Amino acid sequence: MSMVLKPLKIGNVTIEFPVVLAPMAGYTDPVMRMLCRRFGCGLAYTEVTNSEGIVRGQKPTMHILETAPDETPVVAHIYGANPEVMAQAAVEIEKLGRFQIIDINCGCPVRKIVAKGAGAALMKKPEKIGAIVKAVKSACSLPVTVKTRIGFSASQMNISEIGHAVEENGASAIAIHVRFATERHTGGADWETLAKIKSELSIPVIGNGGVNVAADASRMFAETGVDAIMIGRAAIGNPWIFDEINAVLTGHPYAHHSKAEHRALIEEHLRELAKLKELEKRCGRRKHKVGLDESTALHFRSHLVGYLRGLRGFGEVRRNFQSLRTTADVMAAVDKVLSYTSAKEQLSLENALAIL
Repeated sequence: MSMVLKPLKIGNVTIEFPVVLAPMAGYTDPVMRMLCRRFGCGLAYTEVTNSEGIVRGQKPTMHILETAPDETPVVAHIYGANPEVMAQAAVEIEKLGRFQIIDINCGCPVRKIVAKGAGAALMKKPEKIGAIVKAVKSACSLPVTVKTRIGFSASQMNISEIGHAVEENGASAIAIHVRFATERHTGGADWETLAKIKSELSIPVIGNGGVNVAADASRMFAETGVDAIMIGRAAIGNPWIFDEINAVLTGHPYAHHSKAEHRALIEEHLRELAKLKELEKRCGRRKHKVGLDESTALHFRSHLVGYLRGLRGFGEVRRNFQSLRTTADVMAAVDKVLSYTSAKEQLSLENALAIL
């Protein structure tokens, strides 16, 4: 069944296709964002970025805010617990001229961020979230949004209070991951609560969580009424998911990519990631204990799982992941899986023809 989607409007920014890429530390760098955008992603977020590092102009932090040429629209995703520092960071972000929206992280469950009173810790203090939104909104002309969860834990589900604090202090939209911070990415996705908070708020609500395949996106729109959907882990090693979702929602046929196209995209991702690693080394974002080629291969392995999951022969590659120490090792594994799959498919075709 086809569905007519309205563009997502966040302040003065219009996103024609309301399916967006979630911010994910270690993943949503300029390379992944570029590939997802190629297949229809309407809006992409940077990795989570420390507001204090932005204010200090620290090179490793500012490197996270690098964007690809002509990358737009893109969201600067920042975290912090001090309204004044967050406001100063917003000023610096606007000066860069690269971003159309600033998003405040109020849901990251990573211990070192929560320990600073930021991320998911802010959910325990809706009034502080409101103060941060107000300060950031007052400091810059860019639309301000918030990404959060339905609550810190099952006993602390206060998304309604959080949502109203966000809206009343001037945010232009809110993205809600429909799990508790204590659950991280496990547990069921609470779409019922998402639908409830959507009915309470006037600002756009972006739903996040529980969309694993294209058909799930259609169901989330229908069951919750959200204004947009945010894709996270389902896009890792699968930038095609945005194209698939578009096909499902519009009722248009989806043209599956070939094995050659699959391989070419993996190789491009790996090659561009190597270039990014070189830039990381120059700015000192990460201390590489190994060479750049090995660092690229080790980083890419998490993407490789997504690219090869479900294909014949991947189990063997997964069992020997520790042996993939160079980019050549990675591509050899890719070729092995794809050739094995192709051989199996050819054999099946030959068997079918023999029966005929």
